[in-house]
Amino acid sequence: MFRLRIKELAADRGLTLKEIAERTELPYSTVATYANSAGMTMVNLLSVQKIARVFEVSIEDLMEVLEE
Repeated sequence: MFRLRIKELAADRGLTLKEIAERTELPYSTVATYANSAGMTMVNLLSVQKIARVFEVSIEDLMEVLEE
């Protein structure tokens, strides 16, 4: 399982989830789900790539692998 470090990166850059959704052209609900999930097993890779671009980080830096 893994989680996306959206909340931490957004706080560091002073962005809201709404602003991230607007910059990525993803639905707010998708960004919010990814940001608030404690652990996921599957995501849309293109969506994750768009989010990583907003933060100017690699997908690997956006993801945190969780111990099961």
